[in-house]
Amino acid sequence: MFAIARIRSAAPLSAVVAGLIAVMVGVTSSAALVFTAARAAGADAREISSWMLALGVGLACTCIGLSLRFRAPVVTAWSTPGAALLTTGLSGVTMAQAVGAFVFSGLLILVSGVTGWFSRLMGRIPVPLAAALLAGVLLRFGTGLFSTMHGGFAVAFPMFVLYLLGRRLLPRYAVLLALAAGVVATVFTGGWQLGELRLGLAVPVFTTPEFNWKVLVSVGTPLFVVTMASQNLPGVAVIRGAGYDVPVSPLMTWTGAANAVLAPFGAFGLNLAAITAAICTGEEAHPDRDRRFLAAVWAGFFYLCVGLLGATVASLLTAMPQVLVLAIAGIGLLATIEASLSAALADKASREAAVVTFLATASGVTLLGIGSAFWGLLAGLVTGAIASVGRPRREESATGAVPEEVRVH
Repeated sequence: MFAIARIRSAAPLSAVVAGLIAVMVGVTSSAALVFTAARAAGADAREISSWMLALGVGLACTCIGLSLRFRAPVVTAWSTPGAALLTTGLSGVTMAQAVGAFVFSGLLILVSGVTGWFSRLMGRIPVPLAAALLAGVLLRFGTGLFSTMHGGFAVAFPMFVLYLLGRRLLPRYAVLLALAAGVVATVFTGGWQLGELRLGLAVPVFTTPEFNWKVLVSVGTPLFVVTMASQNLPGVAVIRGAGYDVPVSPLMTWTGAANAVLAPFGAFGLNLAAITAAICTGEEAHPDRDRRFLAAVWAGFFYLCVGLLGATVASLLTAMPQVLVLAIAGIGLLATIEASLSAALADKASREAAVVTFLATASGVTLLGIGSAFWGLLAGLVTGAIASVGRPRREESATGAVPEEVRVH
């Protein structure tokens, strides 16, 4: 009985499911970009498999290590906008030069953590704007739940109904019930293509980095900028929006160090997660917010599995119905979207700036290779600065305290 209790304590079902969903959403939404980026650098099948192994090991180490260290759900991910940048930026670049750019970008992230400049920058961002930024990032996943009903009603609608019933009857397992309903529905509708599934273990392939200054400037520096602005910025917003007081600098230091060490094997960009982190910080991950770090730990375990089976990821993406992925992502993020919007609009003085941040971020606009998260936050800060001219600053706005609505999620 004691052993069973230990297992239940270390592996609560809700936390395990949250970690699994986070990894499933993260991998299925952007793994194809990783393969495309690797091919742009001339990678063969073995090297592509090594990229997935390096990313999986890096994410496992940072998710598990940082979450256990700070007892908070710290979820990391590979840089999706970075992968998108590499699909075009690596054209005509050798694999050795690409790896040199990856090492350079990782070292820049490491320096940002050691010097603490990124932490100081995040400390100046008002909580309502951070919450609005998070809501804008997650909006397309929330609307995706309902847009999938157009072509996948038989799958998405039963999942949504069971989720609502689960929230009333078994709130801890509401997302699990929705996932189970989706799997059953896709089996009956014939959405799985298991004939495409092939199993195989990944093998690490080391590439000696070559530091070409032109490639460092044209690839390494933009990779660092988009990773910090489009990934780490909203990633910190998720952690702080959930009420976890985790120091930012060590997170940057360790993700940057892991990135630099694993870059020769294909780890192009490791950073804080935003969308998948929101799945692990919500109350569905665990009713006790002090135990939600277990969801991030299990996410790290599943990322390790993805890395070890890197050769099978492409075939798994082909086999899995897309409607299932989109629907479970939207369902898993509903509570987080609700809490973020509530926190963003709680303070009347900053409401206009929060709305601008939310709309600009949700627009998905990309300028100079930098995603909408950065531009949405910039638009909100400018709006807030202009709106506050000649207006006395409210004491409660100046404190930067996290609203109670956010703390409980």
